[in-house]
Amino acid sequence: MPAHSKRLREICFALVSMAVLVPLGFYFKRASTGGVFYVIFWCMAVSIVLPRTRAWRIAAGVVVATCILEFLQLWHPPFLEEARSHFVGRTILGSYFDWGDFPYYFVGGPVGWLWLRALGRR
Repeated sequence: MPAHSKRLREICFALVSMAVLVPLGFYFKRASTGGVFYVIFWCMAVSIVLPRTRAWRIAAGVVVATCILEFLQLWHPPFLEEARSHFVGRTILGSYFDWGDFPYYFVGGPVGWLWLRALGRR
């Protein structure tokens, strides 16, 4: 299979995955399990932007970034409060810190890694 065909297949799979992950994430957000889908979603997004990055690096980077974002919820400067006042900002940045979210991020990372492996990533 030519390299460009494989890349196109990966992008299509990632986009379809993201389209499925968004409603799942919102549906399960109330039970906190939305964090799993959040991490997987960002693994797919990063895989599109950084096509040569290994799956484990993407998954690990997304988990670290997600944990940083969780801790960032303890900080309330005006610019972050402004961003959080909008739906998209609240969805990406979160609005309140919760230790209970971390286990879901640590589950989402390996699942995201496996999902990327299903794309054919090493």
